[in-house]
Amino acid sequence: MAASRSPRFRPHGPAAPHGLAGHLVGFVEALRARGISVGPSETVDAGKVMSVLDLLDREALREGLACAVLRRPTHRSTFDALFDLWFPPAIGVRSGGRIDTSLPRDENGDVDIEALRDLIAELLIDGSAEATELTELLTTQMVEEMGRYESTNGPSFSAYQALKDVSPDTLLKKILDGLLGSDGGGESAAPYVDEHQSEIARRTAAQRIADFRQMVASETRRRSAEHLGKERVAMYGVPRLAEEVDFLRASDTELTALRRNVTPLARLLASRLAVRRSRSRAGAIDLRRTLRKSMSTGGVPIDLVHRKPRTARPELVVLCDVSGSVAGFSHFTLLLVHALREQFSRVRVFAFIDTTDEVTRFFDSGSDLGAAMSRMIREADLVGYDGHSDYGHALGVFAERFADSVTARSSLLILGDARNNYRDPNTAALAHLASVARHAHWLNPEPVGQWGTGDSAAHVYRELVSMHECRSAQQLAAVVAGLLPV
Repeated sequence: MAASRSPRFRPHGPAAPHGLAGHLVGFVEALRARGISVGPSETVDAGKVMSVLDLLDREALREGLACAVLRRPTHRSTFDALFDLWFPPAIGVRSGGRIDTSLPRDENGDVDIEALRDLIAELLIDGSAEATELTELLTTQMVEEMGRYESTNGPSFSAYQALKDVSPDTLLKKILDGLLGSDGGGESAAPYVDEHQSEIARRTAAQRIADFRQMVASETRRRSAEHLGKERVAMYGVPRLAEEVDFLRASDTELTALRRNVTPLARLLASRLAVRRSRSRAGAIDLRRTLRKSMSTGGVPIDLVHRKPRTARPELVVLCDVSGSVAGFSHFTLLLVHALREQFSRVRVFAFIDTTDEVTRFFDSGSDLGAAMSRMIREADLVGYDGHSDYGHALGVFAERFADSVTARSSLLILGDARNNYRDPNTAALAHLASVARHAHWLNPEPVGQWGTGDSAAHVYRELVSMHECRSAQQLAAVVAGLLPV
């Protein structure tokens, strides 16, 4: 049965209907609930967009609303997932009309998995608009027949279950052979395929498999929303914003999105810092000298006297744990610090696992940060004996070998979870560093409730320096914005 379109979605007219306006408000509220800031003016703009676009053209509507409400490109994936819930392409099971999109069957009437895998591979190799449309319709049947299961709340759908037998990642070689013109036995039909062409084909094949997985996930959310409600599905089935991802639980894909988020985040923090510095450029009011000068005007403080402002660009010393447990957090924070380096007169970076070494040389202004992190792990002296985190020994080595790096003009920033493997925390070394530095702060990627549990020495260290919870990029940005000195 062909899917019916929602009666709410009608062609454009002079003004959006009342029911459609309420639907838009619900969509905006869902965006806000997922952390995307949409103000009244953006909502009004979205309403105007809907009043002039053909609402049956979903992609035009998607792009129009995205232009109206989004401020950051990193929010696009979350927006798209919510858009598909609030403005679905169809209701119920979609059909291809005259095109047969039924799943291939064996002689017993069951789904022929091998034939289905071959069909998927052929469509992904083709990659044309028609093939993409057929692939979308095929995913509908897969979710309906292979991804459906009965739960306590009635029928539900699972992308994992729909893809479990198909295992699309195992089709990579077959798709790659098809893109390169190979006969499947390793012999290429093309006379010569260079390394560049092979790399392009590999990336294309991997991207098409990822797109196919995304189609299945989107279809699963759509069907689940029909049974469970779009608001409920939006709570657990929509990807989180990159800045809300927990550093210690982030997947490789989420960490990649976090790295893309560094530049706009650093730009925002830099602009805030510039505003703060411009406001404090005159210095604070010297009350005593102002009152003394007011004696010549009958006690009325007409002319304000300001103190001499402090140095605008302080030094920054970063000491970070780069062990496996917090590597993602340290990597992202170093990326942020690197992007903000122009806000400081000098930046020195020190890394440690069980001993400390200076790694500033790997982070020059023109370096690739991913390559710099890899070189740092390979070439720096970060492991002294067993390669397990030892904050006490690392702090001691830092205080002994690099004590001159921390001065009265320095802001000391320590990154790590403070899990010390039940070893001596060496609080004396940290107390000395904190007493010398102008500011000392510790950024911890673990929840506050876990500080001091197990092998964590956070409860000891937080008595010596200010410790801040930084579990996500959003928290990190808020903390760093408050810590950056003027």
